Amino acid sequence: MLHINDLTYRIEGRTLLEHATAAIPKGHKVGLVGRNGTGKSTLLKLIAGEIPGEGGGISVPKGARIGMMAQEAPGGPIPLLDYVLAADEERAALMAEAETVTDPHRIAEIQTRLTDIDAHGAPSRAAAILAGLGFNEAAQAEPCSAYSGGWRMRVALAAILFSQPDVLLLDEPTNYLDLEGTVWLESYLKSYPHTVVIVSHDRDLLNRAVNGILHLEHCKLTYYAGVYDQFERERRAKLEQMMAFKKKQETQRRHMESFVERFRAKASKARQAQSRLKALAKMQPIPDIVEDRVRSFHFPSPDRPLASPIIRLEEASVGYEPGKPVLKGLDLRIDQDDRIALLGANGNGKSTFAKLLSDRLRVDSGHCYKSKKLRIAYIAQHQLDELNPALSPYETFRELMPDATQAQVRARAGFYGFGAEKADTRIENLSGGEKTRLLFAVATFGKPHLLILDEPTNHLDIDSREALVMALNEYEGAVILISHDPHLVETCADRLWIVAEGGVSRWEEDIEAYKRWLLDRNRRKGARPDDDTAANTKKESRRSSARARAELAPLKKQIAAAEKEIARLQKGVDKMDAALADPQLHQENPNKASQIAKLRADTLGQIMKLEEDWLAASEAYENARMEAEV
Repeated sequence: MLHINDLTYRIEGRTLLEHATAAIPKGHKVGLVGRNGTGKSTLLKLIAGEIPGEGGGISVPKGARIGMMAQEAPGGPIPLLDYVLAADEERAALMAEAETVTDPHRIAEIQTRLTDIDAHGAPSRAAAILAGLGFNEAAQAEPCSAYSGGWRMRVALAAILFSQPDVLLLDEPTNYLDLEGTVWLESYLKSYPHTVVIVSHDRDLLNRAVNGILHLEHCKLTYYAGVYDQFERERRAKLEQMMAFKKKQETQRRHMESFVERFRAKASKARQAQSRLKALAKMQPIPDIVEDRVRSFHFPSPDRPLASPIIRLEEASVGYEPGKPVLKGLDLRIDQDDRIALLGANGNGKSTFAKLLSDRLRVDSGHCYKSKKLRIAYIAQHQLDELNPALSPYETFRELMPDATQAQVRARAGFYGFGAEKADTRIENLSGGEKTRLLFAVATFGKPHLLILDEPTNHLDIDSREALVMALNEYEGAVILISHDPHLVETCADRLWIVAEGGVSRWEEDIEAYKRWLLDRNRRKGARPDDDTAANTKKESRRSSARARAELAPLKKQIAAAEKEIARLQKGVDKMDAALADPQLHQENPNKASQIAKLRADTLGQIMKLEEDWLAASEAYENARMEAEV
């Protein structure tokens, strides 16, 4: 077991952990979760022994190896494969010694140990890990210095996975991965033979690759068995139970205090009053449950929708050098109500396609037609660096609203979550999540018709990602989404396009089918020639699954359409409720109030019918999905 015993840690006067205790069973895969800034990364460093705690301690089984991914990207001329192989320090040392040792007994010992650790199979294992993270055979022979920082961090991840420590510590590993790499990592961690502690805000990963959740909140640790969704349900039930018990206790306390006040002076009741006082003294008050409220995001919808299509591509090609297109043969259209997620490995051209749509690149050949009134907001993570770090959010909004009063500018800043305590803070001192919030506000200030998001979740915790989902679903323009977060894709996109092999094509099934296809493709890449017989026995099973998957797409569209219509009708109900809440309407125009009330009742009836249709379609979808997974 990994034991965290009464651990305390402070940094710059701020307490991150105070008498925190938890036990992680051997071999368990545990997701370490909590709001940004609570100290998750610090806890990993404490477990790894990189920093000392102030009190308490951390214990692991004797001889257990703890491994944490390097924080600095590897560089230099060393080839990728050699860098990963060097991560197994015992193998590297034995291989080096074997080249110089002359003692026959020592040679025998070295060879025996190399056999025990499967040293000769190490290159193929290292190559398989690199391939899963997006490096083909040719790329594995390239030097680390040939790659950008994000790709080199993948190499660092491959190295720690290859070394197979007894306790594997991972801090937001999917930040460096595309969806394809994330799906592979999820599959790899499921079968990892030792203990894993992973900090992640990827809900799908925490629902599929772990069997326990370690929650860090208010400087304390709480362990929950099960996946993330189960943790959420248990924690919510626990909070509700505590709130109910607190209410009951407060009622009991008031009754006791009232009894004491009334009968303390009476001799016949004095003993009972004293007994109540002792009971009050022993009653441990339940602390107020203060939930850290997540600020909502807001993407202002366009005042008027445009006629579809808002963008049409005809035999278009685009690239960065003349005659060398990254994408070609593009025949696509984007409508005002489209919600499209772009799938495909990093380097295939997803960002190139986004830049074409946002006018950052022009077509080399073919045609790109856009509505003349089309307004586009393009949000990519690198744009965080374009915010002026010396300005405050107030000053940033002031530049966007030069004719507004100070009160109006501060009101706008407050609307986006920058109240009095944050509006005047320099941007360089804001957290990553706060900078992302400001970037969203600045980019969408002009009420765009099309919103293009390129990896928007890297600085957002799980609760903030859910807030982003809500904001995107409330936004009434078109959305193009690039994300390695399957949950975000599944909840916000109703169409999937694959960017691969120099083109963009439609994927007619859902994101789960795409993930299964990726895993199946990876297995086929790693298959040996003698695997063909076994593969043939599964053909019929695959055909059956394919038939079930074919049923998923229309059901998913039916569910999405019902959700969209319910949301539209509910907005109408909200407006009618606001009108009916005005006493003046009932006094001055009772007939109109009666008509609104009748229309409201009719609308609620429509919503109820749509909800029944939604439930039926959802049940059919789940049945078809389960059959597809068999």
